[in-house]
Amino acid sequence: MSEAAPRRLRQLADVAVSQLRHVGEKRVAALASLGIVDVFDLLTVYPRRYIDRTKRVDLTDLTVGEEAAVYGEVTRSSDRRTKQGKVMVEVIVSDDGGSFKVVFFNQSWRARQLSVGVQALFFGKVTDYKGQRQMTNPVVDVIVGPTGDERDASRVGRVVPIYPASGKAGLTSWEIGGFIEESLRRAGPLLDPVPAHVRTELDLVDRTTSFWGIHLPEDLADVAPARRRLAFDEFLRLQLLLALRRRRLEETSAGVRHPIDEADLDVAPGSLSSPTSSLVRRFLANHHFALTSAQRRVLGEIARDLSSPLPMHRLLQGDVGSGKTVVALTALLASIDGGRQGALMVPTEVLAEQHLASLRRDLAGLVLEDPSVLGGTRPLSIQLLTGRVRAKDRQAVLLALAEGAVDIVVGTHALLTDDVRFRALGVIVIDEQHRFGVEQRAALRDKGRERSYEAADPDLLVMTATPIPRTAAMVVFGDLDRSVLDEMPRGRLAIETTWARDDHEVTDCWRRVRDEVAAGRRVYVICPLVDGSERVEAASAVEERTRLALGELRGLALGLLHGQMKGTEKDEVMAQFRAGEIDVLVATVVIEVGVDVPEASVIVIEDAWRFGLAQLHQLRGRVGRSSVQSYCYVLGAAPSEESALRLQALVDSTDGFALAEIDLDLRGEGTLLGTRQRGRSDLRLASLRRDEDLLLAAQRVASDLVRRDGLSTEPAMVDELRLFVDDEEADYLFKS
Repeated sequence: MSEAAPRRLRQLADVAVSQLRHVGEKRVAALASLGIVDVFDLLTVYPRRYIDRTKRVDLTDLTVGEEAAVYGEVTRSSDRRTKQGKVMVEVIVSDDGGSFKVVFFNQSWRARQLSVGVQALFFGKVTDYKGQRQMTNPVVDVIVGPTGDERDASRVGRVVPIYPASGKAGLTSWEIGGFIEESLRRAGPLLDPVPAHVRTELDLVDRTTSFWGIHLPEDLADVAPARRRLAFDEFLRLQLLLALRRRRLEETSAGVRHPIDEADLDVAPGSLSSPTSSLVRRFLANHHFALTSAQRRVLGEIARDLSSPLPMHRLLQGDVGSGKTVVALTALLASIDGGRQGALMVPTEVLAEQHLASLRRDLAGLVLEDPSVLGGTRPLSIQLLTGRVRAKDRQAVLLALAEGAVDIVVGTHALLTDDVRFRALGVIVIDEQHRFGVEQRAALRDKGRERSYEAADPDLLVMTATPIPRTAAMVVFGDLDRSVLDEMPRGRLAIETTWARDDHEVTDCWRRVRDEVAAGRRVYVICPLVDGSERVEAASAVEERTRLALGELRGLALGLLHGQMKGTEKDEVMAQFRAGEIDVLVATVVIEVGVDVPEASVIVIEDAWRFGLAQLHQLRGRVGRSSVQSYCYVLGAAPSEESALRLQALVDSTDGFALAEIDLDLRGEGTLLGTRQRGRSDLRLASLRRDEDLLLAAQRVASDLVRRDGLSTEPAMVDELRLFVDDEEADYLFKS
């Protein structure tokens, strides 16, 4: 595969693994099962750790009770059945300093894998059995296989990379490493698309050095700079794709200017307004609470977007109760002030109906000029469009939308289906329960234009009540401008959070529930499961309602709400809870987002360790929505150190953004980035926690490159980006 000219990654992707030596049909199939079909795929499978065989560790140094990674050669292997019928494989592992036993239960295939002569890394806890040190069911990485051909003398006494081998696929780490080494040697030098001045400024090694350093380091010190460069490349590709997408949106946009006067945003509740004042001014003057400084700052950012001919693409982040709804309503009203319509899109029909009721309440009394009606004015029209709306009512709403007689429509994403047409859609607000990707947001923007007779791009405001660390937001929402509400309205008291671990503390919890109900307030009790399960020991909502009604909460009115109930049943239960006919609502996480009952002052979360930190914070946000003191109780002992840290963090802080950073540390970025992209553009080496400096640098470099000439003078970079996106996305980004 060698050539004089440096190779692009695209060329490596054109070379099938079948062209490597010792890769026949069987190994081609095995590699394909791991998602490896070409040399590029192979080179982007990175080691998960390294063995420094230049520094041999004597087995006599093993300490009972500690976890250790032990490298040695199998000198004896046997298997038998125990009296209980389990298959037991026993292996003796030796090096120059001694030996120890490794035992596997119910893993009969280990006898074939670990035959005499195999050299492997064993990772596990060292125990003592009848005076002999041993490991039971450790993690195994085979480094040198059993045949003479695989005993590569060149690997003795050097740093050995350990790859994520697969027993099922029948591939060892040693084999994968061999395929990678052959690929690198035959590929020769690799073309580096990152400009030399950027590499110098950021102290980055070149691409060839980085691939050799990560896969075939001469010394462990070679690994860190190699990983740093490859992590930067991952961030840079993502940031370039986002910057190019933003540029294309700006070049192809057909936006509108909304007439919004920033002076109207400075009005305080009770300020004078007239029927000729803007809807924005009248709404804020009639609002119950003064805007926080954070709300005012964010509204200023949105106002500048709305006044621009470029369509707004903005993310509004705010903790539970920070006042996102007021900001969103102001944006929608600015659209109506300009003679256009607004749409509020939510994830579920239940949430749509709740938003409809709250919008009609918050905007009651607002009228606007309409020469088509008698008297020349009419109330603001807010309508619902979901799957539950009857056919006759749906047709009426569709007709009114097309004629411009509906000012704000509330519904799910089905709002932008083919039969929905607006006269002039000005602003779309998405109350986003589940984050969705760049491609879906672009499709939404395009459909907004197609579904509006004005044929203009609506302004887009995406809201999320789940605080996201800044680094994650730069990757998940990197195509959007970002506004943050980091201040709570005045008069809101911090929710008191208690972790009830013993019977005495749990008793105090239920006493608090009774006291709050006696004071006329309401309570949530959250359970992880709907029905009991022998497999999972967790309280179920159905059983817990019965238990509480007969026990700690006897005499109170208890309701039940879970996801398996019909929509009409859920609505009826929530109506009863709001009206006070139900004192205590026993529910699953169906109430996690969007349920707003100001009279609820206590939430009890059972088996709390089963929930993630972000979810616990969202659940806690169901209370504390009035000026009275609210309480959150998390019940149950934590079975692990990680779950204990999670629950203690919830007790220690009510700051959702601080908790989001802790959650990132505890869970890693995998769950945060899981809905962002798929395939080759995933982050494999880069870490949002460790590499924030690289992410910021990559964003700056990407912005500079795209702003300068849209990559028209960087053909190698364009070619590489095409490798990481599908054809449709590439055509969109690079058609200019």
